[in-house]
Amino acid sequence: MTDNALVTWSLDNGIANVRLNRPAKHNAINDSLILELEQLFDALTDDIRVIVLTGEGDNFCAGLDLAEHQAREPFEVVKHSRMWHRVFSKMEQCGVPIVAVLKGAVIGGGLELAATAHVRIAEDSTYFRLPEGRHGIFVGGGASVRVARIISPGRMADMMLTGRTLDADEGERQGLAHYRVAVGEGEAKAQELAESIAQNSAISNWAMVTAISRIANMASDDGLFTEALVAGMTQTSPEVQARIGQFLNRKKS
Repeated sequence: MTDNALVTWSLDNGIANVRLNRPAKHNAINDSLILELEQLFDALTDDIRVIVLTGEGDNFCAGLDLAEHQAREPFEVVKHSRMWHRVFSKMEQCGVPIVAVLKGAVIGGGLELAATAHVRIAEDSTYFRLPEGRHGIFVGGGASVRVARIISPGRMADMMLTGRTLDADEGERQGLAHYRVAVGEGEAKAQELAESIAQNSAISNWAMVTAISRIANMASDDGLFTEALVAGMTQTSPEVQARIGQFLNRKKS
């Protein structure tokens, strides 16, 4: 990690704390930042049990840095969008649970980034917005899949068409946040949850954060078959067998 890193991280007792580090720009995403995220997730090691994701300063992420927005040919726009898809898919499917601490702006690409997290905590200052329609553009970082899956396609269309802002209360009601805390308390709550999640079986955590979203995209019969296969993988692992044995012995005593 260098002093001018756009993404900083530290590791403590199996919990990796990942922080967007452009506070002067409200942690807006440029190409360098997203590629640093990719490098970090490409280098995950087995000792990382949980990831806590947040932003430096008062905002989680204000989305695409429009100051660096370039006029591109259509194919170049497609390739740029697919780069965001690649990185965000790596995050969502990395096999390690991600707990995101949301605060202040969670806008556009920042909401797309937040949607890659498996658990989301919103501080009272959080607000959500998809302003692409106001800029004459369309989402390109996966919102039409991930955000629509969370709040429904109709609600996402409303956010984009009207440019409305959802405060922390409305965001929680629509599923954009799983937990609500006061300003400044998000990271403590994230550490509490991360420590609890880290106590789970690593293979169970892997299954939950890689299988559930995939199964949701399958036909019902395919999803049920995949569920059975994943159950077979997890429930027969030596670690899980030992955990079940301890639980049954405790019940008998």
